[in-house]
Amino acid sequence: MGGGLLGLTVRDVIQLPVLETSKIKSGKRYLDLKKIDWISVIEVPVENFVRKNEFVLSTGIGCEDDPILLERFVKDVIEAGASVLAFATGRYIYDIPERVIQLASHYDFVILEIPWEVRFGDILHSVLEEITNDKRWERQQAEGVRQELIDCVLQEKGLQDISNILYKRIKIPNAIIDFSGSTRANSHFNRNLLNIMSGKIEGQHQQIPQLDLFTDHPLSHYMEEFMVDHHMCFQLTISSNHNKQGYLLIQPKERQELTWFVMNVLEHALTACALYFVKENAIEMTEVRLRDNFILNLTKNNTEVTNQLISKGQLLGYDLTRPYICIVGEIKKDSDLNKTKRKDRPPTSSLQSMNYYIQKEITKAGDVLHRRTMASFEEGEVVIFLEADHQPYMETANQFLDLVEKRLNDLLSDITLSWGIATHKDGHYAFFDSFKEAKTALEIGKQESGYGGRTFFSDTRINRLLMTLSEEKEIESIVKDTIQPLIDYDQKRKADLIYTFIVYNKYKGNVSQTARALNLHRQSLLHRLRNIESLTQLSLVDSDDLFLLELSVRLWMLKKNNDKQ
Repeated sequence: MGGGLLGLTVRDVIQLPVLETSKIKSGKRYLDLKKIDWISVIEVPVENFVRKNEFVLSTGIGCEDDPILLERFVKDVIEAGASVLAFATGRYIYDIPERVIQLASHYDFVILEIPWEVRFGDILHSVLEEITNDKRWERQQAEGVRQELIDCVLQEKGLQDISNILYKRIKIPNAIIDFSGSTRANSHFNRNLLNIMSGKIEGQHQQIPQLDLFTDHPLSHYMEEFMVDHHMCFQLTISSNHNKQGYLLIQPKERQELTWFVMNVLEHALTACALYFVKENAIEMTEVRLRDNFILNLTKNNTEVTNQLISKGQLLGYDLTRPYICIVGEIKKDSDLNKTKRKDRPPTSSLQSMNYYIQKEITKAGDVLHRRTMASFEEGEVVIFLEADHQPYMETANQFLDLVEKRLNDLLSDITLSWGIATHKDGHYAFFDSFKEAKTALEIGKQESGYGGRTFFSDTRINRLLMTLSEEKEIESIVKDTIQPLIDYDQKRKADLIYTFIVYNKYKGNVSQTARALNLHRQSLLHRLRNIESLTQLSLVDSDDLFLLELSVRLWMLKKNNDKQ
């Protein structure tokens, strides 16, 4: 008897020889749906002595002359979650009142009538033996499932195989999604609900605050219940090393399906899924390291692109004969930039995990645009080579980075990415040369706009000219002589004459616009401008003097930003 997904049922118990003379007074339609985990003898009062899924025996003593009290007793047993109440009739209760039977029927509750001569001791012995046998069968079956699931992972099978085994064993639709929301396996799970749960489409998606399962299995405390477009489904988190890897979703028709046996099987399935993800991540991280080293060698060591190197790249899935846009990114944690962390996102635990997620999104963005990608990571820097074609390289790079950043904003909680981009270079050192240009663009972009922007090498000609000029000793001396009086004045008086000039020059000498931008009275601004002329001995209305002062300020700002790096 027993052995079904629900475990030991009321029907299994009443078919025991010791209960062959019993009569079903109510709830006959629910004999196969009511599970029995324990048996006890209870009399008035019930209090907290009855447990869920319990087979309750009673003589009705104390209620024989009080049908209202008997009705209250039955209702208390029902509310305690018992599966069946069996009255021994013939001594204290001769006939179960019709109002009691109607009450039980209203609650779909099973009431049995047992002849007085059937001893409770015999019933207890027989039912307890059946419960023990059923628990033993459940343990054996659960152990078999556990071994089958683990073997599935060890034998190089995938998540779909795990999902198939799970459905075969518990007959409940299920699905597995990874942390990024991608569906990795599905066995009869409603696809529309799955798309809503994974965030691919919109729909009514409400989490139920309290679980009221038909089991007290420990796993139930970690199970989240949702109503999705009026359908019930449950979610369990797949974790390994305290990191979330994904989710196991199940879609039972009713909560009664979540028996102790089913929960045990789900627990083993979670372990198998976690083991699979750990294995998958380890393989992917090994491949990432090999590719990292290859790309780093291309960019950092002035490596010549030879036939041998092209062949080595092919082994890693790279085609070095094609043109590539070089994109260099710098990863900064928002905490380093004194920014407020965004909520409701997974914490970025390490640089390694950030690299893992970024690599995933780089690959996905390349797939969407049907372009090859190569990427590497080193100490907070990401180097990407994106396949180029006849389209303008700026347009291609922006499309690609838009896709990458859109996903990363959702996946990583506390990072800011700055990008430098350079077009493909010809020659035997193409990758090294384009990397140098992208790196230069990145550094100029950070100096000009701070962190979080995109800078194209072709837009940095003025800055590169200034950088070259700043390295000349004679020019450095001219800049110092020109601007030092302003620096000393600003430091001594806590003024900001240099910034005043920058804004004044931005508005091409328009005093009214400059005053508004600086939130100054017109006369206060004129006073500052006279101080600038007096300290530098330059006239702001003379084009040569104005050019010298502007050049000096820009070169000084450039050197100041370089010193901060």
